[in-house]
Amino acid sequence: MTATASVCPGERLRFAEEFLPGPGTYVRDKHVLAAVVGDARVVPAADDAEDRRPTIEVVRRGTARVGGLLLPQIGDEVFAKVTRTNPKLANVEIVCVNGLACADPFNGIVRVSEIRASETAELDLHDCFVPGDIIRGRIISLGDARSYYVSTAENELGVVRARSPFTGEPMIPAQWDEMECPSTRKRVKRKVAKVI
Repeated sequence: MTATASVCPGERLRFAEEFLPGPGTYVRDKHVLAAVVGDARVVPAADDAEDRRPTIEVVRRGTARVGGLLLPQIGDEVFAKVTRTNPKLANVEIVCVNGLACADPFNGIVRVSEIRASETAELDLHDCFVPGDIIRGRIISLGDARSYYVSTAENELGVVRARSPFTGEPMIPAQWDEMECPSTRKRVKRKVAKVI
């Protein structure tokens, strides 16, 4: 590997006994591995450092692409479609990352604790999202091998498009926790994204 090289999460970078793990890396089985997509680089030890090993780090780029494939990163803003819900989480399909459409959707999960910034203990997920809703969220964790973890806890994050259960037409935001059917004027509960 050169001083700077493009790497993917899980890629082995160096031996942990020879290099210190820096930002964007972690250690497993005596190797320093990349935790994010980005450029790996070696930073020499400071002159007054007690540990003289150089540090290897991975610096994230803007929107990550590997072989032309768009990959969500921690902190990226995404748009996703809610596919299933249960009392603890909502399953979503991520279709857009930082304003760029994904060739194929990525699986994501919004846990009930990540829907709002406060008062999550008494929160009913079914009052926030319904299958078919389109949400704006933020990647907070690369999750497991199957799903990214998404949050809607910021005011500008949440449902951006939902269909009326009464007429099937798109609803309009009424307030931060309700959307309204334009024909019937009936309101339904949602975690609504603040219009920005």
